[in-house]
Amino acid sequence: MAVEAGKGHKTDWLRKLFAGDHEAFGEFVDKYKETVFMCCRTLGLREDDVEDVASETFMAAYRSIRRYRGQAELGTWLWKIAYHKAVSHLRKYGRTGQLFDEDIERLADMRRRPSLDVLEDTEQAESVWRLVMRLPKMWAVAILLFYREGKSVSEIAKIMEKRENTVKTFLFRGRKKLKELLAAGQDFDGRK
Repeated sequence: MAVEAGKGHKTDWLRKLFAGDHEAFGEFVDKYKETVFMCCRTLGLREDDVEDVASETFMAAYRSIRRYRGQAELGTWLWKIAYHKAVSHLRKYGRTGQLFDEDIERLADMRRRPSLDVLEDTEQAESVWRLVMRLPKMWAVAILLFYREGKSVSEIAKIMEKRENTVKTFLFRGRKKLKELLAAGQDFDGRK
């Protein structure tokens, strides 16, 4: 019964959200704001730009929520909007080269949720996620979406507007580089 009540509440909430209910949209923002911030930070936006791009993302979502058809999960749909807003922002301000730089900004307040089977404790998980942030941007985004957000390769391909094989390459290269960094005993700052 409790499961059915929870499902009914979610359905009611979604109905209100799609109808443009401001309270439901406020809940939507609360539910997904950390995810949007993580996307922006992963792509290398400066902290002062993250909030602006997050606001643009939620405004775009609000304007287009009625056109959402449920072909992807709501979170996947929002990731795609955030991803494109962040990339557009980087292009607009001439920082597209940051998308592939090895030296990327660190996540100051990223939620930490160990997802890889090899992680045995929270401290080790945090070290791995910090290393992920040292990867080239596209690899880091693919790894975060796959392991932290639980997105499939096809969902990631839609978000990033890349072919599935390209996403698989990002994941393969990212995992390989992570293994190298871990084997070398690198820490957050790249020191041994």
